[in-house]
Amino acid sequence: MKDAEYRPSAKAGVYGGYAPWQKRPGRFRSLGDGQVDFKQVFTRLTAVGYSGWAVLEWECCYKDAAQGAAEGAPFIASMLIDVPKKAFDDFAGAATDTERNRRILGIR
Repeated sequence: MKDAEYRPSAKAGVYGGYAPWQKRPGRFRSLGDGQVDFKQVFTRLTAVGYSGWAVLEWECCYKDAAQGAAEGAPFIASMLIDVPKKAFDDFAGAATDTERNRRILGIR
């Protein structure tokens, strides 16, 4: 996992040429400090059945690596989605009974 931000300007391209990283429009950030929508990323990974690793790849021109790692691990843990064991709308837990449903609805 890697976060980034893009703050374009008329003076520099994506990476800003020879400008210092803090002044470049495009730069990598610590997890949660950039513009990546990780909730959406993890939702989509869950939707397709991904069950692999989520690994931190840290680069940030503002934060120290130790702080990035200390914040990154809990950030990753907070994004993990536990897949439900049953359908969200299966609150009653009853099996489908077509005859009973017809009886309840008055359909014969």
